[in-house]
Amino acid sequence: MGMMKEFREFAVKGNVVDMAVGIIIGAAFGTIVKSLVADVIMPPIGLLLGNVDFSNLFIVLKHGAEAAQYATVAKAQEAGAVTLNYGAFINTIISFLIVAFAIFILVKNINRLKREKPAAPPPPSTKECPYCLSTISIKAVKCPYCTSELGKA
Repeated sequence: MGMMKEFREFAVKGNVVDMAVGIIIGAAFGTIVKSLVADVIMPPIGLLLGNVDFSNLFIVLKHGAEAAQYATVAKAQEAGAVTLNYGAFINTIISFLIVAFAIFILVKNINRLKREKPAAPPPPSTKECPYCLSTISIKAVKCPYCTSELGKA
């Protein structure tokens, strides 16, 4: 019974819940970035490079049952071919760079917000007596050392 209670206390601590929310949002963000790369960024780049579909750039390492030219990675793998899918790797690198840049911007802004201006120093609580140069209270109107009249504080 004690172990279960201890686990429940651990599981509902703020940091664990915050971490779980972060992981879920991170996974959703990763899906969005993957779609951004595959559906928005890579098609125009492929078009500029002569109608190249990066997701179907591959090298056949070993032909399948039939040695043939495969139009897509899926057809090559369907035929049992072993492929090196460098186009998918390029898409993954671009996705990583976008995620890394987004995280960089996020962390940079969080750090900027965390930087606080240093607090102003408190007003002085002491002053020097102009006659005997002893350190006295700022509110003093008479020096306790030399008994000189200092005027109003």
